[in-house]
Amino acid sequence: MPALWIAHVTVHDAEAYGRYAALAGPAIEKHGGRFIARAARYVQLEGTDRPRNVVARFPTLEAAVACYHSPEYQEALSHARGAAERELLVVETTE
Repeated sequence: MPALWIAHVTVHDAEAYGRYAALAGPAIEKHGGRFIARAARYVQLEGTDRPRNVVARFPTLEAAVACYHSPEYQEALSHARGAAERELLVVETTE
C-alpha cells in the first residue's frame, strides 16, 4: 500500500534548512518518493501551527521508513537539526 510522509516544520535558520532541502529531495526521490505538497497554501484548523508543510507519496510505508534511515537522508537531516522544529510521520493510505 502507498504511504504518505507528512512533515510540519518551523524554520529558524533558512540557510541551514536550505542545505537540508537540497539534499533531502534527491534522497526522497531515490527511495521512490515524490512530493505532492510542498510549502503550499494551507489552513491550520487545530494543533500547533507550522508554516511549512510537506507531503510526499511513497510506494510503501517500508520505503518511506527506509528513506528516513538511509545514509543520504540522514546526511540531509544533519543540516535540519537545530535549524528547524519539525514533526514527521508516515501513514499508509487507504488506496
